Amino acid sequence: MGPDDFFEEIETVSPWSSEPSITTKLRKDLLNELRAGPVAGADDLDAAIALTHLVWDNLTAFGTDGSNALDDKEIALAQRALTATLSRIGITLSFPWRDFATFKTHWLRNGCYNSWQARRDLLNELFSPVQAELDQQEEDQFRAVNAEAVSPHTKTGWPKVDEELTELRRRFRTATTTQDYRDVGNRAVGVLEALSRTIYDPSVHLRDGETEPPADKTKQRIGRYVEDSLAGKNNEAIRGVANKVIELAHSVKHSTAPTRREAGIAADSVIMLANILRRVDQDF
Repeated sequence: MGPDDFFEEIETVSPWSSEPSITTKLRKDLLNELRAGPVAGADDLDAAIALTHLVWDNLTAFGTDGSNALDDKEIALAQRALTATLSRIGITLSFPWRDFATFKTHWLRNGCYNSWQARRDLLNELFSPVQAELDQQEEDQFRAVNAEAVSPHTKTGWPKVDEELTELRRRFRTATTTQDYRDVGNRAVGVLEALSRTIYDPSVHLRDGETEPPADKTKQRIGRYVEDSLAGKNNEAIRGVANKVIELAHSVKHSTAPTRREAGIAADSVIMLANILRRVDQDF
């Protein structure tokens, strides 16, 4: 879930135009549901993170360049939904204003007249502790749900791979349906493709007469990297692990009815492979 999920596009057709017009509307129904309690299919932590960005961004926009997407009543509803959602995950947030109008009154009383930066600082003081707690809870959930490397490093150091690993963990944590579990397989394959782009070097791994395989040919590209980096009989088992992990991820991606257990095993396996390859690359 992200801030955009709180909006929906409405298509209208004018009798004076052949082209439909698209307007964006706040999903007040979703905000009211979150205010009342957990929403089916939505994780409270994800909702809290998205709502924090929605409210923080709109207050910042109102206090600076006036580009806020919400109006007075909408920001009031969004703030109430945020405080309720945060409360359910153990985070307390109390707004010293009700809406945009009272936010302006608040900043005028607190020395923020004629200063955009002062208003940003005021909001940072309110939201930064909340964001820090959300970041910590998200990290804790990631560690609890999926496999974690034995290494003390929390990242591989390969930016694109780390981005895909984060999204894989996030997707598995919120998955509840067969379609969700299939998408976990998609995310697992996304990690493999990021690895493929990162570790495969045609100047090193391409043989004479060969054509460079595309990035989605992960078994060929990762397999060649492993073959070159872990040559010899002693490393035969590790080479076999890489092939099996790739096959497993693709099997979940293409399964008609994957289970949570199958999706979790695929996700854990891909995370394990990423950390194995990182260890091989950095030789420790």
